[in-house]
Order: sequence, then structure tokens, then C-alpha cells
Amino acid sequence: MKITSRGERAIVSPSLAGNGAGRTTWVSGNVHTDVDTPDGVVGPNNGPLNAPGTNNSSTHGSSNLTVGYVVGCQVSLGGLTASTGVTISPTAPGLAAGFSFPLSAGQIKWIAINNIELIKSGGYDIQYQDIPMEIQSCGGYAQARQFSVVEIIGADYTKVTLYGQPFSIG
Repeated sequence: MKITSRGERAIVSPSLAGNGAGRTTWVSGNVHTDVDTPDGVVGPNNGPLNAPGTNNSSTHGSSNLTVGYVVGCQVSLGGLTASTGVTISPTAPGLAAGFSFPLSAGQIKWIAINNIELIKSGGYDIQYQDIPMEIQSCGGYAQARQFSVVEIIGADYTKVTLYGQPFSIG
């Protein structure tokens, strides 16, 4: 397999809430993977003997590509929220769901933007543009970085993670 990330960018601005304790970043990027996966494998494949957990793939149902951000806050005064954004997969456009969760001091969260199944060998893309991530009540330094994870199931199990450059959210 091969993973590449191109066009990754983040534009940081003051919070749209205008409360002084938040900030907003608008993220964009394009992640591409070329995979050689067992065609048509959907669902857990526990190896030739079908023994549970023999290839560590019984926790999910198919090979997949997940793209998102790891976000951390130095001192938290509340939580983090993000809005929706458009994503494009090889099969059809989709909408990335909005999310909201608490972010404690010194804690990091993994926020998935999109996840697509890799049903057959070939190339797959996840593209996203200007998805707003608004962090509220973060009283200290905040930082984020893109992650891309490819998991391939079959007779063997493979998981590879690519990280982008970390950037400050203020």
C-alpha cells in the first residue's frame, strides 16, 4: 500500500463566537492511497482456520481509509466543536458529520473527518476543503495535525498511519 497527503492546509482565525476564549481553523487536504487488498472481502476474516482474532481484524468489518485530525489543548475551559464539510470519495460525494465533545486539559482527541471502505484493489481519495473546526473554552495553547490510517484485512492484517505536519491553533 502507499499513502500520500497533498494540499494540506489550515487557516487559523479568531473564534466565530467572538468570546476571546475560542478559535477556529479551516482545514483542507487530499489523501490518496493505492492498495492491494483481497477483492470483495467485507467483514471480519479471521484467517484460514477462522479462529477469532487470528489476524486482529475482527474489530471492524472491512479494509478502510480514515482521515481526520488529532487535536490537543493545553488548558481546557470547556469543549471543542466542529461543523460539517463536504468530502469526495471514489464512489460518491458525502457529507462529513458534525461533532462536539469535551477536551480536558492536557488531553488530545482523534477526530475523524471521513472513512471509506476499500472493497477492491486500486486507488482511493478523500478530499476535503475548508472544513471549520471551532475550539471553544481552550484557555491555553492548542495544536492539531492530520492523520490518515489505512487498514487492510484478509489472510494478513496491515495498519499504516501517516501524520501531517503539526500546526498551532493559537
